[in-house]
Amino acid sequence: MPQQRPLPVGWSGCSVYYWIIAALLLTYAASFFVNELSGSATEISWTQFQQLLVHQGQVEKVVVVNKASAEIYVRKGAAALPGLPEADPESSGPHYQMTIGSVESLETLLRASQEGLPLDQQIAVNYVERTDWFGNIFVWLLPFLLIAVLWIFILGRANPANMANRSAMDFGKVSATPFEKSTSSITFDDVAGMEEVKVEVREIVDFLKNQSKYTRLGAKIPKGVILIGPPGTGKTLLAKAVAGEASVPFFSMSGSEFVEMFVGVGASRVRDLFKKAKEAAPSIIFLDEIDAIGQSRGKVTSFRTNDERESTLNQLLAEMDGFEANAGVIVLAATNRAEILDRALMRAGRFDRQIFLNLPTLTERLQIFGVHTRKLLMAPDIDLQLLSRQTPGFSGADIANICNEAALIAARKSREAIQMADFMEAVDRIIGGLERKSKIVSEKEKRIIAFHEAGHVTSSWFLPHADSLLKVSIIPRGKSLGAAWYLPEEHQVFTRAEFMDKICMALGGRAAEALIFGEISSNALDDLERSTKQAYMMVAYYGLDPQLGNVSYYDSTGQYEQSLHKPYSEATAEKIDAAVQEIIATAYQRAMAILTDHRQQLEQVAAQLLLKETLYQDDLLPILGPKSTKPE
Repeated sequence: MPQQRPLPVGWSGCSVYYWIIAALLLTYAASFFVNELSGSATEISWTQFQQLLVHQGQVEKVVVVNKASAEIYVRKGAAALPGLPEADPESSGPHYQMTIGSVESLETLLRASQEGLPLDQQIAVNYVERTDWFGNIFVWLLPFLLIAVLWIFILGRANPANMANRSAMDFGKVSATPFEKSTSSITFDDVAGMEEVKVEVREIVDFLKNQSKYTRLGAKIPKGVILIGPPGTGKTLLAKAVAGEASVPFFSMSGSEFVEMFVGVGASRVRDLFKKAKEAAPSIIFLDEIDAIGQSRGKVTSFRTNDERESTLNQLLAEMDGFEANAGVIVLAATNRAEILDRALMRAGRFDRQIFLNLPTLTERLQIFGVHTRKLLMAPDIDLQLLSRQTPGFSGADIANICNEAALIAARKSREAIQMADFMEAVDRIIGGLERKSKIVSEKEKRIIAFHEAGHVTSSWFLPHADSLLKVSIIPRGKSLGAAWYLPEEHQVFTRAEFMDKICMALGGRAAEALIFGEISSNALDDLERSTKQAYMMVAYYGLDPQLGNVSYYDSTGQYEQSLHKPYSEATAEKIDAAVQEIIATAYQRAMAILTDHRQQLEQVAAQLLLKETLYQDDLLPILGPKSTKPE
């Protein structure tokens, strides 16, 4: 059998279709020019035909083509006529051609010009119909060619990295390939904190490596594990660690890769993905951001979803736990919006384990700082414990950003090593934004800002449940004109007294403005927003209001957010609003009372802020004395 010739360069994949279309276009253009060049007849006007040909008796016959044009043949031996292009009367013709308005006009003209002439001298008129078969076929095929070009172009845009080696009909297949362990340098040692989570995930990897250890006891491998947690808590990093630790094929895809504008593509890609995973079993499939295809099919959200996403979800449900066995394939998924996932997807038998990744605690933040500072050149004064205390609510991604930002700041200042001041500046920049010392602030506004921040500091200093102050500054940062940094303690449970102290501390700035200047400003927008949200949480979520009692309207499923109706009546809504206003009014009066009793200290703190712009805890101790401690 002769060996098949390889395609020339540029003829592989999708470019073949472009070459075919280009060849058709060139063929049509060539035929058009050939027809133009093959026709030797010269175009003349109606007036030239009437005055110079008919009247001179030089015309032998006229052939009307398709009732639109006329081919004119001159008599043999006719002499050249002035005003007309020269024609060869010895040639077979046609010698001239012209466009006619209508057949009736031509016939009327010929009858009038030949009236009284003998029959042998009259002009013969013939009518013919000619068809341009190639041109008609091309015009008929042109719309289909345009659709094909558009189709191929869209496919190329949808898969720009893969279309060079894929045919136009492969868009229903996935591009996921088994992940090679040797290409990953991330292991479980690189995932700091989350010790309990790593135990569960590590068990999955161990099950695939040593199946007999579990199957001899009758245990079955979990079909699915879903990682749930806020953004930046390490869900994808944990999946990378699984890929680096596992000795089995690891297929990784994002949920958005299944959703296309073509009907049926998502379901086809799900089938192809599981087909590849089954062929390579035992294997692991990782679906990042699974909420892109796993949204609930409930009535409330049905009008916002399309059939393509729903068919993709249905195919995923069938593949994970359908009629056919799915042995040896584990689905690992990640999302930060578990409340919108379909119940059928979350049930046991599909995702047997739901692992929650919360924001790291103080101890876990210290471990995360240790991981991200391994490769950093740091000075001896670095206190990771202090940095961990100063970053409550930070995720692992935020901590990684702090370490990188500190290194950039140290490099910008041409330091030999990263110092503690660089880390503190990085934390301040991420929390409050970049310092804007060039921002023009008038002396009056600067005085208002100073007393506002002094109000926060003084009120929090004498509140037993308020967090310890780290520093306060009136240097503009980001959108804020001043800010105070605190060292909060790790809490899992908050009492009503602690909530009230936090709200009172937030309203201390506005209370200081009212006390000193006799009027309030717009500088308390963020404080009002934070205190109002906390008050609503106290009343509507945690049941901490004595009037409403032990009632909570919190919805962990997220259905209330998608509903057009509130889960309570209008009368209850009025009670909630009244309770919130009472809480905020009580906290404001309490802040006003504290600042009134310590007005002299308030003015001293504001004066020091106007002088130094930034004060630390040690600067405030001589003015405010020891901080109030929490009651036992």
